[in-house]
Amino acid sequence: PKWLPGQRRAFFESRIDSRTGLLGERYRWQNNTLAYDFASDVSKEQQDYIELALRTISSNTCLTFTKRTDEVDYVKVSTDSTGCSSHVGRQGGMQILYLMSGKLGEGCFRFGTVMHEFIHALGFYHTQSAYNRDEYVLIKWENIDENAKHNFDKQSNKTTTMFDLEYDYGSVMHYGSKGFSINGEDTIVPLQEGVVIGQREKISELDIRRLNKMYNCPN
Repeated sequence: PKWLPGQRRAFFESRIDSRTGLLGERYRWQNNTLAYDFASDVSKEQQDYIELALRTISSNTCLTFTKRTDEVDYVKVSTDSTGCSSHVGRQGGMQILYLMSGKLGEGCFRFGTVMHEFIHALGFYHTQSAYNRDEYVLIKWENIDENAKHNFDKQSNKTTTMFDLEYDYGSVMHYGSKGFSINGEDTIVPLQEGVVIGQREKISELDIRRLNKMYNCPN
């Protein structure tokens, strides 16, 4: 397909299901440990790159990522996809995390995008879906692909939490300004001037703090 500017980035970053929020403990990974495995379609080079991203998360949190042995609940990474996506939180049993195959540093294999999808698996949804997002961004629904609008749904404060931390324009979980645009126009407009949204270079300081709060990490 032909991609409008900014559309390809958003296409790569949808979630598999619409169930988000995950205040419930049943969606957390037990003992702060996420077991993972690779499908046969993931190359050794890609595996090493993914594990580098996981080490970046673990080095900033009390979370551990371990190669699956006999764990019942685990994430299986596959590149057999036309995009990248993940369930939100622990589902129970095997759950697939898709990263469409490509060059390292591009598409689904941008460093921040790998972390983005695993942070979904850890229990976080997109930043622009926060229950208080209307105080920080304007969603331009008329510019959003109809099939992608669920990625912009606002969540209830009865099922989600900001962990008493401020809205994070710089989160690796925030879409860019043209995410899923059907016409090249903005789909998300920050209400604060001068901020940049949609970075996929690194996990932000507030991303780290939220993960640490969710999993009760010390300090």
